[in-house]
Order: sequence, then structure tokens, then C-alpha cells
Amino acid sequence: MFTGIITNLGKVITKTNQTLTISTTGKFLSKLKKGTSISVNGICLTVVNITTQDFAVNLMPETIRRTNITKADLVNLELPVTPQSFLSGHLVQGHIDGIGKIEQITSQSLKVALKPNLARYLIDKGSVSVNGIALTVIKAGKNYFTVGIIPHTFTQTNLHTLKKGGYVNIEVDILAKYVKKYCHSGN
Repeated sequence: MFTGIITNLGKVITKTNQTLTISTTGKFLSKLKKGTSISVNGICLTVVNITTQDFAVNLMPETIRRTNITKADLVNLELPVTPQSFLSGHLVQGHIDGIGKIEQITSQSLKVALKPNLARYLIDKGSVSVNGIALTVIKAGKNYFTVGIIPHTFTQTNLHTLKKGGYVNIEVDILAKYVKKYCHSGN
């Protein structure tokens, strides 16, 4: 479980069908152990190897199918919450629901197109995770959403590297998924 408050950036050094290797700061690496869960662009992954310059995580076919990470990408990193963590974002599982296409991005806002089967989980003022970043939906449309971006988030995450036409990992609010299932279960 994560909060969507990004604490570090990393760079994808290698990507295969089974492994991602990511370089980052020594200070961040010192907090990792084999078996540690880590959010990489919003994807909950498990650390399998650590060196003084990078760490590696395994990829499953489902992860590759639902997400968007390529070699040389600058990625958002977050360690999991603990009972002592300050929960300043929102609950992010790291279970990516799909990818969205950037329709517009500025230092203050982001508009993302996505399939209606994901868009139906979003509401105005609701929560969404974009590349692991906890954001608040401003406008939820039938096949898009917009969010506002504060300057700190824009500069301290990989948002400042994204371009129109690029893709981002999307995790919709887990509570919305449970409510939909409950309402459609006939209970």
C-alpha cells in the first residue's frame, strides 16, 4: 500500500520481459532490501536485487500488459506505507488498471484520455493515481479526466518530462471499484 506521494525519481536502465533495473540515489537505495515492495510509476513491484547504483524488480506478463514503462524513462518511486507513515496522499495499491493517453499537459494541469471502462470509476473531486502520483480529479468525462498540478508535484515527479501524446499508468480509486461491484451484484 502506498500514498501516492512521490519521494524519489529513478531512471530505467534495462527492461526485459521479466526484469526492470532502475538507477536512483544511494540514500534511497539504502532503504531497500530484497523483498521490499516498491511503487515504480505506480506499479507495486518487489525488489529482487540491489547494488550501490541501482535495483532490480521482476515483471509479470499482466504487469507488462497493463502498464507503460520503457528503457530510459524517468520513473516515480515510493516506498510502501508503514504503521508510522504520515498518510498525506490517498490510498494507492499499486495495481494499475490501465494506461491513459496525455491529451494536454502544462505545469498546472493534465488532461488524460482513457477507455470508458476506466473512466466510469472517476468522479469530480475523486481520487486517481497517475504514474503513482495521488491526484484529485477536477473533471471526469466519459473518456477523459483532468487534474490540477501544484508546482512542487510538477517539478519533483516525472510530470515535467511528459508530453502530449505520451502514455501514463492509471489506477482508479479502489473504493469506486468496490462500490460498482456491490451495486451490480444484486445485493
